Amino acid sequence: MSAAEMRTRFYAELDPVLAANPNAVLVLAVIGAGYVSETIARRPGQVVDVGIREQAMMGVAGGLALTGRRPIVHTFAPFLVERAYEQIKLDLGHQDVGALLVSAGASYDVSAGGRTHQAPGDVALVSALPGWTVHVPGHGDEVAELLRREAAGAGRVYVRLSGQHNARPQPVDGRVHLVRDVSGGVAGGAPLVLAVGPMLDVVLEATRDLPVRVAHTNTPHPLDTDGLRELTGPTPALAVVEPYLAGTSAAGVAAALADRPARVLHVGVPRDAELRRYGTPRDHAAAHGLDAAGVRRQVEGLLG
Repeated sequence: MSAAEMRTRFYAELDPVLAANPNAVLVLAVIGAGYVSETIARRPGQVVDVGIREQAMMGVAGGLALTGRRPIVHTFAPFLVERAYEQIKLDLGHQDVGALLVSAGASYDVSAGGRTHQAPGDVALVSALPGWTVHVPGHGDEVAELLRREAAGAGRVYVRLSGQHNARPQPVDGRVHLVRDVSGGVAGGAPLVLAVGPMLDVVLEATRDLPVRVAHTNTPHPLDTDGLRELTGPTPALAVVEPYLAGTSAAGVAAALADRPARVLHVGVPRDAELRRYGTPRDHAAAHGLDAAGVRRQVEGLLG
């Protein structure tokens, strides 16, 4: 699989998804159009390219939704979420209509493009708005399943694609799933590390010989609080490893464990530091402590 595996899979699935959902309309702002040129030629009535006008793109999506269409809106994360945030809030949320937003670029996939192309705060921003579901897939098969399901739905959904991916797909059911157990099946018997989306393989490598259990979810918002409670037990020690701003899932975790004396570590892109040197995505992951070595150091701190 290439580094762009999830984004490539998204483009490959668009044509059959549009064919299966005549009400669906792909809304672009130039980015991505070159990858779906055959789809544009085949289904001109189901593709709208507004040019480099991301706020207008979201307004068009809101208008389409108000007429009963299902907009699938796509561009890089900072342009999709940050630049058009007011339109997401008003043209979709306040109008109480649905849309499927699909971003590429994640936190720093396009690191060489500079800060304008980086969006570690996107999931936190979308999660701050009412009525949204956020999916963070870690494999192309998950992308295909999510696209087929959500294109046929009616809700407000954000799907975040990343160049980082796991070797194997995981269930796409909104739940928290235990992936590795070292406690003999006893709930709460060992600290739990919850990996979000494409962080799973990094977490498994980082903790391969540590006395911790590993769980995974690709739907961090709304968080599966029942599943998390079941896995953590009465006195939980928990680390949440996310590929975006550290603590983005803190509210959901706090709600799940409100009645328990928990020790919780949030691992992600630090909130108090901004890189001003543009290296590779791997350089950024290492600088933020989101490579295997960095995750291991932080989990060891939780273990004491």
